[in-house]
Amino acid sequence: MIGHLILRLTLWFLLTADFSTTNIIIGLIIAFVLPRGYTSRAKFTEWVKVLGQVLVAIVVAFKEAFEIILYPHHREEIIREEVKHKHSSLLVFMDIFLITFTPKTIVVNHNEEGFYEVHKISPEGK
Repeated sequence: MIGHLILRLTLWFLLTADFSTTNIIIGLIIAFVLPRGYTSRAKFTEWVKVLGQVLVAIVVAFKEAFEIILYPHHREEIIREEVKHKHSSLLVFMDIFLITFTPKTIVVNHNEEGFYEVHKISPEGK
């Protein structure tokens, strides 16, 4: 609870850049009035794994961007990928973010059956 309060006040002060008494009172009121989020049941190890995937995705994104610049990519297809983290909506969001972050792929639909529909481009020969 105190951690959330400190985080919200810090964000408020970063947004307003004003440390007057009135602004502190407004910030406290907003910090208490904002709804509390629910806690995710995702395991810590899953988050560490996703963080590693984010770091890898950054390198892959740069590589794919240069490939698109150097070689034309005219072949398009829609593929289905299975949802990896079905029990946590936040991890599903991170999974969609990782797929969409790379320049050659974008998630166009999330099925309730447990699949993503991913639009993918590739060079002619592949």
